[in-house]
Amino acid sequence: MIIQFNRNIQFTKLIKAEGRLREFNFRKVNGLLEELFTVDVSDDRGNRIMFKMQKQGNEWLILTEQPLPEWVKSNSARFNEAIEEELRIS
Repeated sequence: MIIQFNRNIQFTKLIKAEGRLREFNFRKVNGLLEELFTVDVSDDRGNRIMFKMQKQGNEWLILTEQPLPEWVKSNSARFNEAIEEELRIS
């Protein structure tokens, strides 16, 4: 019998977007062959914006399944840095 443990990775980062600090919540999706994170943040009205980031090559990129605000798209490099930093320390 083989037992395999997968570590859950969840973290929150404050990232400046559209002139203010916003709380971005990251969660690694386990059990898939590809590396994938879900990310969520609230907009100015309190609505949750959810999107996925997938590792392509050496970089984490936003998967656009829905239209996202420009302030989310323009911070893709910061999200990549946050994920890489968390994976290094965990």
